[in-house]
Amino acid sequence: MTLLRRSYYNLVSYLSETEQVKNFTGFGLYDKVVMDLIHSTGDHYPYVRGLISEMGFPVAKVEYARPGRERGLTKNSLYDLYTQAMNGIVNQSKLPLRLATFVGFIMAICSALVALGYFVYKLLYWESFNLGAAPLVIGLFFFSAVQLIFLGIIGEYIGAIHGRIFQKWLVIEKERVNFDE
Repeated sequence: MTLLRRSYYNLVSYLSETEQVKNFTGFGLYDKVVMDLIHSTGDHYPYVRGLISEMGFPVAKVEYARPGRERGLTKNSLYDLYTQAMNGIVNQSKLPLRLATFVGFIMAICSALVALGYFVYKLLYWESFNLGAAPLVIGLFFFSAVQLIFLGIIGEYIGAIHGRIFQKWLVIEKERVNFDE
């Protein structure tokens, strides 16, 4: 599970548009300004790790060795962990939306090339060439690719709507509050 978590946080850090705080659990001592900003987003299930990174305030880290669980089980089910993981990816990156469009274009190009090759092969071996299911499969892949392209475009619009409705702040000045220099 530790390896899976570490891999997930590395993935979110890679996909994120802002630099993420490494090994950050989300627990901490926050200033009232930070809490007010988190509440101002209007998100009922905020991804605190990402929001703290996006705010741009200086972060003071306290290193400690977390002891292993002595008894009992975690309260988070696999579904809860999946929900938190998808929340982090969706809130920190638009790359999955863009990936759908990109994969759709690649599939459409590959389908068109295979169809062209199939057509040339049919012209060269007209008499001995059987029709078969190849044109159906090529058409199926091409139209699936077109659907994936449009799904990616719709996803881009949904991502833009999410960005506008979420009420994130644009820029916050960095300042140290209640810390001595």
